[in-house]
Amino acid sequence: MSIYVIILNWNGKEDTLHCLKSLSAVATPHEVVVVDNGSTDDSIKAISKAFPKHHLIATGKNLGYAEGNNVGIRYALEKGAASLLILNNDTIVTKDFLEGFLKRDLPIQGGKGHLMDEPFILDVIGAYWSYEKGAMGHVGKRDSPDNWKKPFIIDYVSGAAMFIQREVFEKIGLFDPRFFLNYEEVDFCFRAKKAGFPTTYCPEAVYFHKKSASFTGGKPHNQYFVYRNRLLWIEKTFPPQEKKKFIKKYLKDAFQILKKYLEHLVRSPFKKNARELEALLYCKAILYGTRDYLLRRFGDGPKWLIKPK
Repeated sequence: MSIYVIILNWNGKEDTLHCLKSLSAVATPHEVVVVDNGSTDDSIKAISKAFPKHHLIATGKNLGYAEGNNVGIRYALEKGAASLLILNNDTIVTKDFLEGFLKRDLPIQGGKGHLMDEPFILDVIGAYWSYEKGAMGHVGKRDSPDNWKKPFIIDYVSGAAMFIQREVFEKIGLFDPRFFLNYEEVDFCFRAKKAGFPTTYCPEAVYFHKKSASFTGGKPHNQYFVYRNRLLWIEKTFPPQEKKKFIKKYLKDAFQILKKYLEHLVRSPFKKNARELEALLYCKAILYGTRDYLLRRFGDGPKWLIKPK
């Protein structure tokens, strides 16, 4: 079995080097493909020097998580990969990480991610969609790893470490580049499920994850993509009646946030403390995410959300 590991790097030189070092201790045979997403921090030179045998692809610009990984996936499929591991660059893997995935012959598997800074606590396994609530319910988030020792089928797994068989990509295609960042793995797993490929949690594939390294603008940056991309995902996933119901719910939420945002501006139109400014930025990000969905503006989002790395 030929396994290709796809690692996306965007101005994350140090994280990527640590990730690659941990992979070098993995005995299971594999090939590594690093896709540099238009970095400006000397990443290409540093990674090429430290790991000259790995294949490095430079995109020349930031294509986002979805299309950036697609570049590596296309290359791996062309080279005949039987299995592909999509691995975040801000992870450290254990020596038997790949061996864990190979215990079962399954179409899509997600690993057991521990928090990098709190290694005895899980990051998040994935989530189930609640049709009653119209929302995702996270599984394993901030829980003890001891409570999650058995595999099970789940709606989607964390995109930080996804082990995917070639046939899945051949049947449903790659990540949808419109998502750019956030919800692309949700969309992928739901499309796979519809095509007959369930997603499974693999407790033996242990890794450690540095949380939210992709969102340089913090919570506002994350919420922009959550609100915009969740609406796009609902639009793509559900039949007309359910789609209408769920989109209406989140548009209503955004309207309530708009009211609070305007009320706060009226009450305190001049000087604001740091906490108030952050709260306003958070609300503004949600409103822009909702607006951009309605205007069909996808891609990397407003420049004011991104802080330089």
